Amino acid sequence: MIDFENQTNLEINLEEIAKIAKFITDKEFELIVVDNKTIQELNKEYRNIDKPTDVLSFPLDVACEHMPIGSIIISADKVIEKADEFGHSKDDEFKLLLIHGLLHLTGYDHETDNGEMREKEEELIKQFNLPESLIVRTES
Repeated sequence: MIDFENQTNLEINLEEIAKIAKFITDKEFELIVVDNKTIQELNKEYRNIDKPTDVLSFPLDVACEHMPIGSIIISADKVIEKADEFGHSKDDEFKLLLIHGLLHLTGYDHETDNGEMREKEEELIKQFNLPESLIVRTES
């Protein structure tokens, strides 16, 4: 279900990640963990924003039943930075970013919707007993 590649030393609990992913979708997707330099290069290339970001999502526009739905790229450096900033664990921060990325892959878009993605994030954050810092920081 998850094609996982960790290009960093950040430890990831794949069992917990898989549980959250399965709750959101039964489709396969790619999950790549990189450093700030790599995510900055991708952010510049695909979004024309020359700075690192915490998570990037690349949905596939193919409507084929057995195809992956896309790729999520998470910055390990940002996971550590934001976990420290908001006072919660790196595991929780990673899960928050996974949820955000997966919602994008499944069709949600907080930049164009009427709050549906934010509502779904809030529901999932409560479901998995995660800190609400993602909602707070993305509302500002």
